[in-house]
Amino acid sequence: MEIPAITFPMLGEGFKLTFLPYFTLFGWRVYWYGVLIALGFLLAVLYAMKRTKDFGITQDDLVDMLICAVPLGVICARLYYVIFYRADDGTNPYFDGSHDLLDIVKIWEGGLAIYGGIIGGFLGAAISSKVKKIPFRVYADLGSLGFLIGQAIGRWGNFTNREAHGTETTVPWRMGLVYSFKTFYFHPTFLYESLWNILGFVLLHFWSKKRRKYDGQVFLLYVAWYGLGRAMIEGLRTDSLYVGSTNLRVSQLIAILTFLFAAAILLFVRVARHPEPEDLWVNRDRKAEMVKAEAEAQRRKEEEEEAENFDEELSEAYQILTMKSGYKESMPEDVPEGPAVEPVDYRESAEVARELEREKAADAAAAPEEKSAPEAVPAELAEQIVGTVEAVIGETAETVKAAAENPAPAAEESKEAAEAAIEGSGSEEDEKRDD
Repeated sequence: MEIPAITFPMLGEGFKLTFLPYFTLFGWRVYWYGVLIALGFLLAVLYAMKRTKDFGITQDDLVDMLICAVPLGVICARLYYVIFYRADDGTNPYFDGSHDLLDIVKIWEGGLAIYGGIIGGFLGAAISSKVKKIPFRVYADLGSLGFLIGQAIGRWGNFTNREAHGTETTVPWRMGLVYSFKTFYFHPTFLYESLWNILGFVLLHFWSKKRRKYDGQVFLLYVAWYGLGRAMIEGLRTDSLYVGSTNLRVSQLIAILTFLFAAAILLFVRVARHPEPEDLWVNRDRKAEMVKAEAEAQRRKEEEEEAENFDEELSEAYQILTMKSGYKESMPEDVPEGPAVEPVDYRESAEVARELEREKAADAAAAPEEKSAPEAVPAELAEQIVGTVEAVIGETAETVKAAAENPAPAAEESKEAAEAAIEGSGSEEDEKRDD
């Protein structure tokens, strides 16, 4: 098989590359395609290692994910190519009996599809996320940035194999393949895709450091970005994989569908969800502290409100008790109802009381100024006083009764009788006191 030389007229008529697509090491052919893919993978892993903290995972978490994702990525990349490969006659030699089924595993002979690798890689990441109990979206975000690096470098493996170029063209940056009899100029589609991925990586790298708001956002942007570019570039290629016997390019169809799907989700989240950076997995510890602090602040606020309410209730209760107390003091005491008694002329009783007061005053004036123990009242004098008072009360009661029958004369008679009784009792007491 003739290995054509590579030229770029834009770099001058004398520019020509005539290297082989492989080199020999210890008797083994080592293809530049595999070397470049391995280099892209290594740089992607080193970059991801540096960004693990930005996404809230450890380097061990990343390594565990790669152990699961890399084998599945290679397997799916090969299966994708084998399933959709079609020869020039329109048949699939892997399934029509012209090839041995063991040829399916001969990846060293070429035949890997990047979309199959992407599907397998993210499938491995999903399995690892279940085991590690880390959200798949975290792995997807970090893996998307790594994929852009790997794809940008790996596409140069197509250049070394003189494959994955586009249709013939006369654009100034065209690539020429020089055969012994003629030079053909094609669109360097491998270069288009490599530059598209480099630009996407630079944009998403800086954007993810400052403007990422939710897990999975970088992944969606990667899917939309790569899908948009691949849909345009795939239409220029001459070695596309097709759906069955149709002219529908598989990778172009997937690129269009994934672009629309990712763009729709990005728009929906932006309009309906309004996520905040605090919800990112990397901020889970900080968010937990914020939630705890908010809960503590809410608890203190509730305690303060309860204390204020208690003080207000206590104040209201105190005011009510004060008002009741003042009300009771201002109101006269209820006089219990007693049995009905006969009316008494209180004027005569008042005169008797005044007479007793005069006697007490006279006794106090006659007593010496020094305070001394009161002398005992003679028994005979006490009996006379009691008898006199009983007589006065009896006469008073008769007078009241008589007054009820004949008010005016009875009142005068009772008054005269009371005065006489009082004068008589006073004179007798005076005489006894003088004795």
